[in-house]
Amino acid sequence: MKAKGKAAKGSSRPSEDRSLAKSVKEWTNWTMKKAKVITHYGFIPLVIIIGMNSDPKPSLAQLLSPV
Repeated sequence: MKAKGKAAKGSSRPSEDRSLAKSVKEWTNWTMKKAKVITHYGFIPLVIIIGMNSDPKPSLAQLLSPV
């Protein structure tokens, strides 16, 4: 995003605020993308691990079967 208009001369603070805001936005987007991938690939293994540690102990075939 580019700001419209020109900043006042001698005023470095607004550009620092914009660069900080841009950095925070980029970092947040990067973090959310990584969290999405981790959640996508980690959910089913997590369910299997929790299922294997429950009582009574099911076999892996019982956990993976749809019935």
